[in-house]
Amino acid sequence: MKKINYSIISAITFFIVWEALGRYINKGYILPTPLNIIKKIWILKESLFMTHLPVTFLIAGISLILTMGLGIFLASAMDLSKIIYNCIHPLIVTSQTIPITALAPIFILWFGYSIWSKIIVSVMISFFPVTITIYNGLQNINQSELDYFKSLKATKTQIFFKLKIPTALPNLFSAFKMSIPLVLIGAAIGEWLGATAGLGYFSKRMMSQLDGAGVFAPIFILSSLAILLVRLIGYLENKILHWRKK
Repeated sequence: MKKINYSIISAITFFIVWEALGRYINKGYILPTPLNIIKKIWILKESLFMTHLPVTFLIAGISLILTMGLGIFLASAMDLSKIIYNCIHPLIVTSQTIPITALAPIFILWFGYSIWSKIIVSVMISFFPVTITIYNGLQNINQSELDYFKSLKATKTQIFFKLKIPTALPNLFSAFKMSIPLVLIGAAIGEWLGATAGLGYFSKRMMSQLDGAGVFAPIFILSSLAILLVRLIGYLENKILHWRKK
C-alpha cells in the first residue's frame, strides 16, 4: 500500500506541476494542460478508441509476439553455442546502430502502408533489449547447481530445460514488461512515418493542425495502456513466481 500511495502521490504532483506550467505558458499548441488533453480525448473518443486505437493495438500485439519469439530464439541459440554467440551478438548490436527513422520509408516502399511495415519497425526497436535480458537470465545460473546437474550426467538439453529455463523466468518476465512500452512506441513511430490510421498517424495529423492537445491525446492513451499492461504482467509474474524471494 505504501508503494501504491507513493506512486499516486508522485503522479498527482507531476500532473499538478504540468497543469500549472501549461496554464502559465498559456500556449496550447506548445504545452497543453492535462485537463485540456483529457477534454480532447473525450471529444474525440469515438475516433481515438474505435478507429485508431485498435489499429495500433493490433500492430503492437503482433510485434510483441514476434519480439518475444525472436528474443527467446536468439537468446537460446547464443546460450547453447559460443560459436553462435560470436556470430549473432555483433549483428544484434549493429542492428541497434541503424537509425530506424531512416529505414522506415524503405519498409513502406517494400510493404506499402500495410501493418507489416510498422511491425518491422516495432520489432527492430524492441527485440535487442529483450534478447539481451533473456540471454543474461540463461547465463545467470548457480555454478553449484550446474555442477550438480553435470555430476548426474545431465545432457545439455536437460540442463537447458530443467535448470536454465526456470532460472531465467524472472528475466523472461522482465523482458516481457520491457517490450510492452517499446512495441507501443515502435508502432506509433511506424504510423507517424507512414500510415492511414493509428494513434501515431492521428498525432501527426493533429500536429499539422497545431493542435497540441490532439498531439498529446494519443501519447496519453499509449502511456496509460502501457502502464496497465505492465501492471498486468507484474501481477501474473507474482502469481507464477510465488516461490521467488521478495
